[in-house]
Amino acid sequence: GRIAAVGPDADVPSPPGIPAEHYAGAAIIPGLVNSHTHLELTGLVSRADPADFFAWISDLRAQKAARTSADFLTAAARGLADCFAAGVTTVADTGDTGSVIEVLAGANGSGIAYHEVFGPEAADAAASMAALAARVAQLRRFETPRVRLGVSPHAPYSVSGPLYRAAAAWARHEGMPIAVHIAESRGETSLLADGSGPFADMWVRRGIRLPPGGHSPIAWLNQHEVLGATTLCIHAVQVNEDDLVRIRMSGAAVAHCPRSNDAHRHGAAPLARFLASGVRVGFGTDSVLSTGDLDLMTDARAAARNAGLDAPAALNLCTLGAAAALGLQTEVGSIEGGKWADLAVFEIGAVSDPVEAVLASDLGSVRTTYMGGRPVYRR
Repeated sequence: GRIAAVGPDADVPSPPGIPAEHYAGAAIIPGLVNSHTHLELTGLVSRADPADFFAWISDLRAQKAARTSADFLTAAARGLADCFAAGVTTVADTGDTGSVIEVLAGANGSGIAYHEVFGPEAADAAASMAALAARVAQLRRFETPRVRLGVSPHAPYSVSGPLYRAAAAWARHEGMPIAVHIAESRGETSLLADGSGPFADMWVRRGIRLPPGGHSPIAWLNQHEVLGATTLCIHAVQVNEDDLVRIRMSGAAVAHCPRSNDAHRHGAAPLARFLASGVRVGFGTDSVLSTGDLDLMTDARAAARNAGLDAPAALNLCTLGAAAALGLQTEVGSIEGGKWADLAVFEIGAVSDPVEAVLASDLGSVRTTYMGGRPVYRR
């Protein structure tokens, strides 16, 4: 399933008995890397205004509560198939049902499934950690050489400081990568800054002690030793210059989801500043509940417009750059000998700039997607 040689067809010998496929008017590119998905939510449709983030989250929780384990497995399988149809071969997914890692393993897929842990009440941190460890032990059986399990202490409005610290320390002890939704909404920022806003109101109603205040979300992570080289900061919209330094100095990476940020009216993440400072960044679609589909190229175009990126830079952040953000750059993200033969074939016609043409493509442009040299999608 790995690439043996790369070059013009006339120069690369074909082993006997191996089929050849020819794609006229097409570009063969590395399989795309989606740095943030929620595949278990596939099929859900938002019933609340996405601009009201607190109401939207409440609706999401209600819809999830109505699903069965079988429903989540079906949704995850459909989501993975939709990724293949979009030319995506590696995903970094977050969820709490365990369905995505099971589906990834069953499909011989590629990616990281970050298992979420919740608990805003500090006194419950030990119980939350015990439940996390037990669930991770169950899910370990689905790990493969290409499918990893990670840990995701969800977000500042759903995770206490002690739970953040404990989950991050435990994940590192277990050799597992970390992902966290962070600095996404203004409500999250106000919760940590001065104990105001809808999330703070929810904590007060539930009798949960508010954070001490005076922190940005990134500073809150840093204080609790969550940031590090194996940490993926999802969204990172509400970021100041001090926060950017904290991310860069820690070696953490960022999953940038421009369409989701726009749908929820969170604002624009400082993508250009991240890149200029050397922060590893990958593009992500987030869930279909936020964006309506898993078309990563649409997010790449949106990010390119917002940050003034040219086509090669934008395409890099959903291939090799995204792989580097996940620590997978030695395995996927480029067409090189020894890497996995994960490829996407985009129909582009006769064009002067194939990279521009790929970036401008839509879902209907994907002809075939290969995982480890085997086709997993054909148009």
